[in-house]
Amino acid sequence: MNFDAEKEKFCNFAKKLTLSMAMRTAIIGGGAAGFFLAVNLKEMMPEMEITIFERSSRVLAKVEVSGGGRCNCTNSFARVSDLSQVYPRGHRLMKRLFNVFDYEDAYQWFERHGVALVTQDDECVFPQAQDSHAIIDCFLTFAHRNHITIRTGEKIQSLDAVYSFDFMVVTTGGSPKGEGLKWLADLGHEIEQPVPSLFTFSIVDARLHDMQGLVVNDVTTHIPGTKLRADGPLLITHWGMSGPAILRLSSYAARYLADNNYQAPLSINWIQKNEEDAQAALYELAVRQPQKLLATYNPFGLQQRLWNYLVDKALTTRATIRCQELNKKDVNRLVNVLTNDHYHIAGRAAFKDEFVTCGGVSLKAVNPTTLESRHVPHLYFAGEVLDIDGVTGGFNFQAAWTTAYVVACSICSSLTNNININAS
Repeated sequence: MNFDAEKEKFCNFAKKLTLSMAMRTAIIGGGAAGFFLAVNLKEMMPEMEITIFERSSRVLAKVEVSGGGRCNCTNSFARVSDLSQVYPRGHRLMKRLFNVFDYEDAYQWFERHGVALVTQDDECVFPQAQDSHAIIDCFLTFAHRNHITIRTGEKIQSLDAVYSFDFMVVTTGGSPKGEGLKWLADLGHEIEQPVPSLFTFSIVDARLHDMQGLVVNDVTTHIPGTKLRADGPLLITHWGMSGPAILRLSSYAARYLADNNYQAPLSINWIQKNEEDAQAALYELAVRQPQKLLATYNPFGLQQRLWNYLVDKALTTRATIRCQELNKKDVNRLVNVLTNDHYHIAGRAAFKDEFVTCGGVSLKAVNPTTLESRHVPHLYFAGEVLDIDGVTGGFNFQAAWTTAYVVACSICSSLTNNININAS
């Protein structure tokens, strides 16, 4: 997209507004979507009076702590062949909205606004400064210089509180218990029940916990009896399991796990090989290294602590055998643990760096092109308050940037269309 051309177009229309026609926009929610909307709307329509209402005492709190304080602000999408891979809910709408503002646009936007970015090997994008305040300072500096009003400690639960504004945008983020969405439901909006979407798994296994801090690259996690699976690194913790492979699975399985009270079986393929390849590797090991103790030598490159744990789990009393002593039963048991290791999810724990919910205002309640409410004219939605959520990796922030930018364009288009009608 040619940002300068778009900005000039909207600014030219804005100049047609006389002082008596100056418009006012209320943004309810001082997070990522709210500020991105405010900045872009002000750039497009300098005459627009914008007020951000934030219920807490601090704005952009989630941006500050995300990514361990570094802010994983988007993703290169280089490994994404279909948006459903990274947006379990809302991928069709995101595909449509990406025609207006996508991840490449977001990257260019931040760089043009003085926030240099860097793409990691895992395709996650961070500020080059490795500090979330690079983005926070960008937003706040623009807001102060351009007289965007920020009002903290103000919880808006009724349109009566902002009745004097010409446009209203809800950017309140996720609502884990759903209570924050009641007033929107009362206005006629369909609500998808919110449930947690990014969380780690509690697993009761003392020997597993003894390996806390161990990271295993490239595993496959799966919930047996379903098609729900995810790949990526896995982190063993003192309460169970975390890491991208677990967080992604929790996102895909958010509603399934909520419906089952966060009790479910879990299968892990530790080596991302099928049974036949795993068997072949073990039989080859028996031939090439017959005198090696199985517990001290493995052909899969797993960490020693994990290999010992898996061998002991599979072979119990035979875990101390030499490679040449492997029999067919031993191989089958070990292959099963390596490629289809079973655990029981005993509960969930919040991901410390960010908390995301699936659910929110149903996408059926908004115009898919403008994100304007189908029930209340001049009321719009952006960010996680909508039933859009992504897996970990910068995808949720990208949804915030995209939906906020689209709303900014929609408000401007609404005004410019009115001007053209009046002029004719």
